[in-house]
Amino acid sequence: MNSKNFSAVALIALGIVVLASLGMTFTSPGNPIKFLGIHLGNTDSHFIPPVAGALALVGGIILLLVKPKKV
Repeated sequence: MNSKNFSAVALIALGIVVLASLGMTFTSPGNPIKFLGIHLGNTDSHFIPPVAGALALVGGIILLLVKPKKV
């Protein structure tokens, strides 16, 4: 399996997962807050909308179907 096919399959799988769960939410560590010698940690929440999953799915299918041009 070459890298083009691997990328296409990864996009298709990611698109299906995002569409099946109606969007995905994940958290990432944010900037720590220092206040009066106290260190407070916070997190940032991010949301991947289902439209992004649909675009990834369509992009993966197109990437699988397009044949490379011969030079």
